[in-house]
Amino acid sequence: MKDRLIKFYHWSNTWTGTIVIVLLVIFFVAQAFVIPSGSMKNTLLIGDHLFVKKFAYGIPTPHIPWLEIPVLPDFDKDGHIIAGDKPKRGDIVIFRYPVNEKIHYVKRCVAVGGDYLFIHNKDLYLHPHEGNEFILKNYPKKSIVEINGLLWVKNPYQKDHPGIHHDPNVINDGRYPQEIFNFGPIEVPKDEFFMMGDNRDHSNDSRFWGSVPYRLIVGKPWFIYFSWDKNYEIRWDRMGKSVKQIEEEMKKSLDISH
Repeated sequence: MKDRLIKFYHWSNTWTGTIVIVLLVIFFVAQAFVIPSGSMKNTLLIGDHLFVKKFAYGIPTPHIPWLEIPVLPDFDKDGHIIAGDKPKRGDIVIFRYPVNEKIHYVKRCVAVGGDYLFIHNKDLYLHPHEGNEFILKNYPKKSIVEINGLLWVKNPYQKDHPGIHHDPNVINDGRYPQEIFNFGPIEVPKDEFFMMGDNRDHSNDSRFWGSVPYRLIVGKPWFIYFSWDKNYEIRWDRMGKSVKQIEEEMKKSLDISH
């Protein structure tokens, strides 16, 4: 056993060994991802460099980095070698952009297959597929409204995820897409996920190109390993932190400000 470990150690220090190990990590464990736009601020910022946990929702079919060419065939047509847990409501998810699958997007999952949702005057209304009883048991009464016998949860994520916000300068005066202000109602198809950016009025998301099928789901943010702003100044306070830690700090700062 010791001899095998010694051989593995020497092999891992060769160029071949290093490349194989790096590719295995990228294929199955974690991959670096840079936040390119402001659609997820204030939760994730432009210039945040994070590792994606690629086994969070199963093991996606590996692709050659940058070229985005599949290494293995998609036998089950679900985009994964091994299927796993599906994204849950409220999760931040990295996925392949349905319009161009070589591009990765990061958004928050606001509805899963079977859920109904609509947007009215920028407010998100959600009717989970589990039904009225589920809503009464799991959401605060003050956020529940009844419409035609169905219960809807108004803005179900903003309390737990303080990075979600609207831009007061974006008003319904004809200059902006109508989907920002009013959308739906729709039912999310089975095994698909409706994604929205936390920067709600400045996000290219499922309101414009539809829900995301499971086969395009890649993973979820693990932690930020580096961050800098547009002036290339390092944000030391964000490095090494998970999304959950960032959101907890935001909640504390909001409590102090109030």
